[in-house]
Amino acid sequence: MDRLTNTIRPYAWGSTTDIPTLLGVEPTGEPQAEMWMGAHPGAPSRIDRGYGETALSDVIAANPDGELGAATVAKFGPRLPFLLKLLAAGAPLSLQVHPDRAQAEAGFADEERRGIPIDAGHRNYKDPNHKPEMLCALTPFEGLCGFRPPEQAADLIEGLGIGSLKPYADVLRAHPEDAALREVLTAVLTADREQMAHTVTETAAAAERLGGPYAPYAALVHDHPGDPGVIAAMLLNHFRLQPGEAVFLGAGVPHAYIRGLGVELLANSDNVLRAGLTPKHVDVPELLKIVKLEPGDPHVLRPEGDGEEVYESPIDEFRLSRFVLAPGAASRLLPADTPQILLCTSGHPRLGELTLAPGESVWVRAGEKVELSGTGTVFRATVVA
Repeated sequence: MDRLTNTIRPYAWGSTTDIPTLLGVEPTGEPQAEMWMGAHPGAPSRIDRGYGETALSDVIAANPDGELGAATVAKFGPRLPFLLKLLAAGAPLSLQVHPDRAQAEAGFADEERRGIPIDAGHRNYKDPNHKPEMLCALTPFEGLCGFRPPEQAADLIEGLGIGSLKPYADVLRAHPEDAALREVLTAVLTADREQMAHTVTETAAAAERLGGPYAPYAALVHDHPGDPGVIAAMLLNHFRLQPGEAVFLGAGVPHAYIRGLGVELLANSDNVLRAGLTPKHVDVPELLKIVKLEPGDPHVLRPEGDGEEVYESPIDEFRLSRFVLAPGAASRLLPADTPQILLCTSGHPRLGELTLAPGESVWVRAGEKVELSGTGTVFRATVVA
């Protein structure tokens, strides 16, 4: 078992206070958006086994069977297939979708064949992997996920009383669900930018005046003035999570995190197709190949189980669970057949001889037995091998 040293990513949308508050340190005044735990090449965690700090990715590469276990290597290859994060949104992230594995493989191969540099701003596929993800709230958490039924989206848009938006509402009422969503999403994202910016400004004024279900969209305009993604976001369901609740986001599901602190677990990929709320590249034709143009209500997950509380998901690259350790509870031996990362989010639990504080995490290689005791909350990230 190895204590992890992790990198905090200072993306502009990050909260300046949420991660420092969890860690019990003074804020720097700069955004601290994500703390990465894992072996992602962009910012691998580091461990020290007595020879100085070494990237976890290098440790795994040197002995994949010893670190991951033979079953995990046989199923996923000689790499850790997930990335665990603390995610602290102080402003909305981009409206986005992720491809499934077949789409990622085809898109990556195509862009490689065309010689698009991997770091090019207009590159869509950075790797041939899919990127399902799960977000579990540590504080009240707000976001957007999945398309509303077109009739509901039409009611919301029409309720603003803005003439330039009425044609979108009419289309949403007049066509089958997938055709209506495709036509309106395409129209919004390809509209004249100057005219759309004016419409977004009108939307902001109306949303602030009306409040209620419109309040989230007024907030989006504050952070992304003139962005057509504000109108596209009105096609999506707005959700709120309470601490301990989670959402799973599969391939093709449009989503955006708005505000809050959470534990995020995802497959190890960087593939993102954006639909707005960002100054970055938006490839509308490619987006329309990937996005699932069907209504889908956000399914809020609550952990199930006694002792180890599991957040169920339909994929094998990751499995998220948590232990809420009450004072006086008996210690327990954790399963040891797969590699795992353990993250403390409250209290001071003990993992064998190690005591963790909030925000601290450890790497446990496959086959290593760990006894969990003390008090607090510990999240466990592993695979289904």
